Amino acid sequence: MLRYNSVTMTRAELASDEAAIRLGGGAKAIDRQHEKGRLTARERIAKLLDPGTELFELGLWAGWGLYAEYGGAPAAGVVTGLGTVAGRRVMVIANDATVKAGAFFPMTCKKVLRAQRIATENRLPLVYLVDSAGVFLPLQDEVFPDEDDFGRIFRNNAVISGAGIPQFAAIMGNCVAGGGYLPVLCDVLLMTEGSGLYLAGPALVRAAIGQVVDSEALGGAKMHAAVSGTIDYREPNDPACLERLRRLIGALPPDKTSHSVSAAPGGEDPWEAFTKPEYDVRGLLALLLDEATPFDEYKAEYGQTVVCGWGKLGGQTVGVVANQKTRVKAASGPVQFGGVLYVDSAEKAARFVMDCNQLRVPILFVQNVNGFMVGRESEESGIIKAGAKLVNAISNSVVPKLTLITGGSYGAGNYALCGKAFDPRFIFAWPNAQYAVMGGNQAASTLLDVQVQALKRAGKEPDAAELAALRDRVKADYDKQTDIRYAAARLWVDAIVRPEGTRDALLTALAVVTRYDDGRPFQTGVFQV
Repeated sequence: MLRYNSVTMTRAELASDEAAIRLGGGAKAIDRQHEKGRLTARERIAKLLDPGTELFELGLWAGWGLYAEYGGAPAAGVVTGLGTVAGRRVMVIANDATVKAGAFFPMTCKKVLRAQRIATENRLPLVYLVDSAGVFLPLQDEVFPDEDDFGRIFRNNAVISGAGIPQFAAIMGNCVAGGGYLPVLCDVLLMTEGSGLYLAGPALVRAAIGQVVDSEALGGAKMHAAVSGTIDYREPNDPACLERLRRLIGALPPDKTSHSVSAAPGGEDPWEAFTKPEYDVRGLLALLLDEATPFDEYKAEYGQTVVCGWGKLGGQTVGVVANQKTRVKAASGPVQFGGVLYVDSAEKAARFVMDCNQLRVPILFVQNVNGFMVGRESEESGIIKAGAKLVNAISNSVVPKLTLITGGSYGAGNYALCGKAFDPRFIFAWPNAQYAVMGGNQAASTLLDVQVQALKRAGKEPDAAELAALRDRVKADYDKQTDIRYAAARLWVDAIVRPEGTRDALLTALAVVTRYDDGRPFQTGVFQV
């Protein structure tokens, strides 16, 4: 059995955790939703999507391990992902009312904002299935006020509509307080009987102004259809609403033909070699790229700790920038370590990124990187300057970028190979991936030194046993933070994908990111030489 993470996670454990997240608030909460005559978020999505298709879910692990004092928030209480409705690719955002009545936690906001950004960059229609109690009040100070919080969602609704990207909203439960602006700012608005849309519910209205009014008269579907004129379509129940929504989305112009999505090689054996410390990355690329088209490697004999080249993915030309994970002999000088960026490899990658932009070709970055080479010789040869060239080229890229993390993603190596801060359209990670400023052993040594010095300043000289125990504790804490689930919980990656499912994930992402080219010219500004 392949163990994804040497400390904690096997395939079976990963599958079990994912299944638990997809249960949302649990069986009892699902039953309560059904007793109201409503479907759950995932049931609604299944009925909305075309038969035989599935949601490509994004942010499944959002909120994992967070908010335990409030009972947790599986998937951050909202389901987001790419789906096909009436033959049109859309971004779906569905509140999960089984999780604290669909209330917004801090990570809920960030997850919705990430989905809106993906849709905006790729001009994807958005579909909101609304069933939310609004802000989770115990954490209101982390949800309400900032530029990446609750209000930014509504600002985005207005800007997205202004950009001509269709937005559909269906109110299928609660929609209260400031959350009411989301559906009303969309282009098309549906609402089911028994749902409520109001700035303040009956209890708050009574407390605020003394008025006694029931939910239906205050903000029910019939009132908003016949009196306020706020909604466009009133539907009796969830199935009818979803069927109408499918017809309305079907009126959009049809999508252009997308790239083919073919199955990856079966079984886990072809992939297991690429979870080891050392391997030839060209073998991994052979599994990811189209078999029928040769991979044209760029500057193959120069800067060999990075492999760059041209290949096909689903028939679409892509540029690839990937760490080499074997030790290689440079043309002159000592053996270079795999997964480390040297001056020659950084400069080669920078030039290749520029070529991809010149030719308007999407770029796939494959990260398993320890960082840049350090030491006197590296500094004298200009390692910082070479890294700056690569960072500059990636930062100013105008072509779509996809990032896949297959192992370590450490320090400036994360930055230089298009980490989250450098605007990849999608960023995926394998379950064995690790995300941190440095590796666990190096970090443990550094942090241990800091703590030991603090103890000595306090007049305590730790003995060997105390040092060993302290090191183990520091290492355990750091390892917990490098676990890819820790990163996914905070939306530093869009999805954890199994190795054998990677090709299909990349094909899906590529079909989305190549929908639209805004025609911006590529330019870098000041470039270190």
